Amino acid sequence: MSRLRSMSARDRLSTTGVWYFTDGMSATQAAEFAQRIESLGYSTLWLPDTVGRDPFAHIAWLASQTTTLQFATGIANIFHRHPGPMLQVANTLAEQTGGRFVLGLGVSHGPMVEGLRGLDYSKPLTTMREYLAAMDASPYSGAAGPDAPIRLLAALGPKMLELSRDAADGAHPYWTTPEHTAQAREILGPDKLLCVEQKVVLSTDATAAREAGNAALSIYANLPNYRNNWIRLGYSDDEIERRDPRFVDAVVAWGDADAVQARVQAHYDAGADHVCIQPLSTEGFLHLDWAVLEALAPTP
Repeated sequence: MSRLRSMSARDRLSTTGVWYFTDGMSATQAAEFAQRIESLGYSTLWLPDTVGRDPFAHIAWLASQTTTLQFATGIANIFHRHPGPMLQVANTLAEQTGGRFVLGLGVSHGPMVEGLRGLDYSKPLTTMREYLAAMDASPYSGAAGPDAPIRLLAALGPKMLELSRDAADGAHPYWTTPEHTAQAREILGPDKLLCVEQKVVLSTDATAAREAGNAALSIYANLPNYRNNWIRLGYSDDEIERRDPRFVDAVVAWGDADAVQARVQAHYDAGADHVCIQPLSTEGFLHLDWAVLEALAPTP
């Protein structure tokens, strides 16, 4: 345990993590969830920033209830916070968690930023570039941890991946494939972090597994950032729209434990430093399937 406490954030990312929504849990339930994730040997718990809990306040609570588990935002929406306060909260969490915090930043999506918040989404890449520069120029006079928090960008296309290489510590792609991981590694180069999310279903029933994948896809499939990336990867609008098995099977790993683990390993083989698995259940979206998390748990 003492060795785990002394590990750097980057070292922790060498072990598989978990990506999950906890908004349906009470604070106590979320803490118990994080504690169990920690006990299974996962290195990092990734939490989103949508219209639920504030991820930073939530991470502060969860970190106080755990000892070695690292926390990451997947992702913090840059349109929700000024660059200066973003730097403040990242540094504060990194210091108060003993270095167990990773800052994942992203531009989110037009429907969230422009549609829901009424903000300008006309130039997301330029906005991200200027935002990072403003963060770097912002003052911070609070207590600091031994290392600055790792900064990753939600990146799918080549230009955002290049920005992840040039102005951040790496990238956090979401809803992708091992083929995309290989492309991302080529753009990032050998030294930048590549932390990939992969949805997993522990079921050998093809129909049930694909229905579980479709339930998740129904939330994301019409968001242009994801759809454009899937098209770049060779899937047609028609395949995406009708959830063709070729497409669903590419973005959702399903099968027995060996088959699902093989997909996770395929990302590592393609150049990922870290894979965070998002468990999906045949019993419904956001029904937490502990069986898959136990089956894929890293060796302590």
